[in-house]
Amino acid sequence: MPGNSQRRGAIRKTSKRPTAGSGGRVRRGLEGKGPTPKAADRPNHKAHKMKTKAERDSSRRGGGPRKRATDGDEWIAGRNSVVEALRAGVPVTGVYVAEGAERDARLRESFKIASERGISLLEVTRVELDRRTDGAVHQGLAARVPAYSYAHPADLLRAADERGEAPLIVALDSVTDPRNLGAVVRSASGFGAHGVLIPERRAARMTAAAWKTSAGAAARIPVAQATNLVRALKDLQDAGCQVVGLDAHGDLSLPELLADPDLAAGPLVVVVGSEGDGLGRLVGETCDRLMSIPMASSLESLNAGVAASITLYALSQHR
Repeated sequence: MPGNSQRRGAIRKTSKRPTAGSGGRVRRGLEGKGPTPKAADRPNHKAHKMKTKAERDSSRRGGGPRKRATDGDEWIAGRNSVVEALRAGVPVTGVYVAEGAERDARLRESFKIASERGISLLEVTRVELDRRTDGAVHQGLAARVPAYSYAHPADLLRAADERGEAPLIVALDSVTDPRNLGAVVRSASGFGAHGVLIPERRAARMTAAAWKTSAGAAARIPVAQATNLVRALKDLQDAGCQVVGLDAHGDLSLPELLADPDLAAGPLVVVVGSEGDGLGRLVGETCDRLMSIPMASSLESLNAGVAASITLYALSQHR
């Protein structure tokens, strides 16, 4: 209508810049985002999680000992492992269960033993349990074991003196399998030895696996660490002990050792070599005698734990 052009807003004013449409304001939203990432590169994809786990396992195998969430603590992961450790009397300080973990007989037994022994039982997130066990397959259940408190080599002699007996000590030379260590500790405790001596380096330590294999015997017999095994053996020799090393080609047999009352019933250190190489050169040279265990077949050698058990049993019967 005439005159309406004077009304405010009746005439649309144009600006120097055109109004943005789909080609302007939302152009960035229409731009392509590039090729779809591979499944292994997507953080929430199963393939990515499997790749991350494989890289972590690979770095662990080549990067030295596994780091623990708490310095000095050992972690037992997995339902069977935790139940067996609790049954064996391993000094567990805490049982950890993941939220929402499926309850089964193993989980219920773990809870029962923990309750009876006054062990703390904690429920944590699965992510937290992954972190504490360093990504191990824990099946929703893990247990914490404190670092083992090692004795001094001289403590083994004191243990024998307190019992009024001639010392009987087992020394392990570079035995690297913790299960072998646990088996030796168990046999030493069962057959009357006064302690076990191990090197500080390049040897198995009293880890959770060794605790479990010892069936709790590690709580009843001292295990000592020596910075230098050869020097520790010489100190024991100076204290009056005879050092006998187990060797398949030894000049002395087990029956011959038992036939010598001064040697079999006197202060004695039995040295067991590693699983593959036997006694090291310097350790073998330090021994007073090298002893073999007669066998009916052509078997070259025995497992370190088995050889120690046979020798300790024979000595215990003789003593």
